[in-house]
Amino acid sequence: MSVKFALVTGGAGFIGSHLVDRLVSDGWSVRVLDNFSSGRMENNEYHKRSRKVEMVRGDLKKLGDVEKAVRDVDVVFHYAANPEVRVSTTNPELHFNENIVATFNLLEAMRKNDIEELVFASSSSVYGEPESIPVSEDAPIRPVSVYGASKAACENLIHAYSRLYEIKAVALRYANVVGPRLRHGVIYDFIRKLFMNPQTLEILGDGSQIRNYIYIDDAIEATMIAYSNIACRKFEVLNVASEGYTTVNEVADIVTKSMGLKNVRYVYKSIATLVKNDDLRRRFSVKAREFAKNFTVERSVKKLERLYYCILNKSSAVKTLWVIRR
Repeated sequence: MSVKFALVTGGAGFIGSHLVDRLVSDGWSVRVLDNFSSGRMENNEYHKRSRKVEMVRGDLKKLGDVEKAVRDVDVVFHYAANPEVRVSTTNPELHFNENIVATFNLLEAMRKNDIEELVFASSSSVYGEPESIPVSEDAPIRPVSVYGASKAACENLIHAYSRLYEIKAVALRYANVVGPRLRHGVIYDFIRKLFMNPQTLEILGDGSQIRNYIYIDDAIEATMIAYSNIACRKFEVLNVASEGYTTVNEVADIVTKSMGLKNVRYVYKSIATLVKNDDLRRRFSVKAREFAKNFTVERSVKKLERLYYCILNKSSAVKTLWVIRR
């Protein structure tokens, strides 16, 4: 197979930069398009002098930037987005522009340049609060946040372009991905708070919210498996998550224990827009296919913490990591 040339939007972000690492490792040439609103140049430091990686500072909201970025590429991995779900409550226009407008511009540029393959980073938040367990990819899309709604809107745009313009696309609905370079989310937030105050930990909600965590290496492996079958479909949606789940209180327990802290007082803060069970535990498709056996949610949390502290003990727990496929 000839060497492929990929555009990775948001390639300086958390998941995007790890995807760039994997593509380069597999022999791809990569162009990164990022406006660096949340991405960091240091995330691609390893490729600074690489002939295989081209870094482009540009904005998907500007059609001219997008049309230049897609020229000559074989496939687009669309990972650019505003990652902060909470922001959608106070500034919904941000998610509309950064997610929906940006995706529309990208699809238009792909259409005009005859680019036929697209991998889209969607989110488990598109499901909102499902009524039954487990939930397949065919479950109703009823997001309860503007962020989730914007991701769902992007999926629908991609589906339409796939049907109208023969773009082969896969949308990956990721659970909570953790790993190096992560700078947002519950685990990062807990670590930051405990560094500032090791006696008290503020927790949003009542701590009973259920979460699913998948380590970045496994999320990227799932991504590449999904892409390897993109030629077999016009448009497909896949859930990506680990098999296990945990409550926010349990995450707090793991973090405090791993940091060597004792008698930490948990203080709960109510939040009106909280989704109580925003997790993938109940979102496993019954059509799931096993592809690895080295992982649990607890190991995901601990792997991330070890990067920050280098004080974690290895977990002996071994469960199954799944990528949901048809």
